[in-house]
Amino acid sequence: MKRTPVVFIHGAWLHALSWEPWVERFTGRGFRAVAPGWPGEAATVGELRAAPGGLAALGLDDLTEHYAGIVRSFDTAPVIVGHSVGGLVAQQLITSDIGRAAVAIAPVPVNDVPVNDVPVSDVPAAGVPLPPPDRGAPGEGLVTLTPEQFHHFVANTLTAAEAGRLHEAFAVPTSYRLLTDLGRPAGPRGPAAVADVGRSARGPLLLVSGQEDRFVPDEATRAVYKLYGDTAAVTDLKQFANRAHSLVIDDGWRSVADHVLGWLHEQGIRGGPAEH
Repeated sequence: MKRTPVVFIHGAWLHALSWEPWVERFTGRGFRAVAPGWPGEAATVGELRAAPGGLAALGLDDLTEHYAGIVRSFDTAPVIVGHSVGGLVAQQLITSDIGRAAVAIAPVPVNDVPVNDVPVSDVPAAGVPLPPPDRGAPGEGLVTLTPEQFHHFVANTLTAAEAGRLHEAFAVPTSYRLLTDLGRPAGPRGPAAVADVGRSARGPLLLVSGQEDRFVPDEATRAVYKLYGDTAAVTDLKQFANRAHSLVIDDGWRSVADHVLGWLHEQGIRGGPAEH
């Protein structure tokens, strides 16, 4: 029996290694789980922090095309699990009939749903610094979150100590161009941040939100869920109380992972024989 592949896609300011516990858990349930990095992403957090320039020109189209190629490379159509901008990409792929099913966790909204009513740069003492105009080509550059900013926007339900630990373990710079494609820190959404929400000929989709998420508020994910209301394809929503944008990497990640595994089982999607 072939094992069902699962492709994990991480979001901005996190490294692909942040998915390691998920990969282990899904592999233990018989899935063929992989967490490939973004184009230009070094193999380790330290290497990427030391030389992040490969990410500077990365835009949303680049990211979507990169993961579309990976998903299509499997003999068996994979499940796609994405967090944050990875959740947006997961929706773009599944609504293009790429992949067997998709899970979008705290996903950056698609189409016309606002990202957030309060731009990151407008929040006192926590604004994300923008790269100066002379860093890279126009519209390019890198944006880094300080430990304090990471705590405020990504891990706000955690203690400063736990947020600091996660920042040290996984936080990396991200592309300014990508953020502008997403309408962050302030501005219109780029034309690439869309998904065909009316498409019925697609695999099932699960949207997941943290109800205390400051970066992608729960109400934004609920609004995206409503966009799918006119399609006959399976679309489900799961809300986690008292959880922030860090819900895939903090101490409560197992409850989210196990809900995803249970949902996949309900859709008739299972791994092969479990690895021991």
